[in-house]
Amino acid sequence: MGFWTLLEVASMPIVQVLLISSLGALMATEYLNLLPADARKSLNKIVFVVFTPSLMFASLAKTVTLEDIISWWFMPINIGFTFLFGGIFGWIAVKLIKPKPHLEGLVMAACSSGNLGNLLLIIVPAICSEDGSPFGDHQVCSRMGMSYASFSMALGGFYIWTYTFQLIKTSAVRYKALVASEEDDLKEPNKDLDADEKANLLEAGERDHASASAKAPESTENKKIVSRKSSFMSDESKPSFWIKLVGILHQILEELMSPPTFAAILGFIFGAVKFLKNIIIGENAPLHVIQDSVTLLGDGTIPCITLILGGNLTQGLRRGHLKPLVIVAVICVRYIFLPLIGIGMVKAANHFGWLPSDPLYHFVLMIQYALPPAMNIGTMTQLFDVAQEECSVLFLWTYLVAVLGLTVWSTIFMWILT
Repeated sequence: MGFWTLLEVASMPIVQVLLISSLGALMATEYLNLLPADARKSLNKIVFVVFTPSLMFASLAKTVTLEDIISWWFMPINIGFTFLFGGIFGWIAVKLIKPKPHLEGLVMAACSSGNLGNLLLIIVPAICSEDGSPFGDHQVCSRMGMSYASFSMALGGFYIWTYTFQLIKTSAVRYKALVASEEDDLKEPNKDLDADEKANLLEAGERDHASASAKAPESTENKKIVSRKSSFMSDESKPSFWIKLVGILHQILEELMSPPTFAAILGFIFGAVKFLKNIIIGENAPLHVIQDSVTLLGDGTIPCITLILGGNLTQGLRRGHLKPLVIVAVICVRYIFLPLIGIGMVKAANHFGWLPSDPLYHFVLMIQYALPPAMNIGTMTQLFDVAQEECSVLFLWTYLVAVLGLTVWSTIFMWILT
């Protein structure tokens, strides 16, 4: 298969995303007003709680087996490497460019956290359905591609809501503390306008005498009180190891109980346990109507998230100021440095025999390095009320460049694997 044929196959799903996103952007304009900000938030909640979990459960329960889960052990490590190398490049970009304090977490998050769910759910099945696809039978490829993308989405959500969430949170807390300290510095002390200079200021001798007489009898006792207070505060301000451990476990448990992750876990269980799988999967299954209903709900995921993506990107056209150098840095990390590293990582893992022989699996591992920033970053900036406009601008440009970047890299990855 020639390079230009692969380029045509890879460009089709990207064009689909662009067309549907454009429709979402048009619906979000004041002219139509069919998808305003409040409507997008409500629709996003429905996608998060209903559509996405349904898609992940239906896909994983139908195609994943216990052997698959064991053989896919490298995928969580591979995703971890995307966050690791992206975070390193993001930290370097922050040190070199020195953006405003409230943008540091956004830059590092955009460099490290890729859209491991939404776009993969669109791109991989779409490539499989093309006539020139190099991955074999269309139906088998689509089923396995959806399973790989769902698994990637579940793992990516865990990384994003732990590592990326902490990046945005830490950056927001530091920025707000800096703003608060600057406001305190600008405050002027209260002045008694009715008092004259002599009333406000003691004579030098009287001031020294009063200070000494007031300080002498209480100095020893004050030192003891301050000493006890400092010791108490020091003990109270340092949480114990068990408190820290409980906090970490609580955070992990919250992520595991989020609807998409919980649905992925249930999908793994039903796919791995043959008895449970036979209950709902297959035409002769006694409860196959459950799987059919869940699949029907899951089919609404991709159109809805693509429309939301287009609507959110319109915010970047209206407001927000961001240095062009910041945008260029994020684009270079996500579409030049990380894809090159991804090729090396997947090739090395395959050389050591750590990967299954399925070329589609290798393709999914590689493309995880070439995705635009995760849309959940925008949700986090809204949550902490920091860098929302700048995030919209950054998303606008990175997703526009993704039309070309994802097409080129998808073509290169398929050419390498075939």
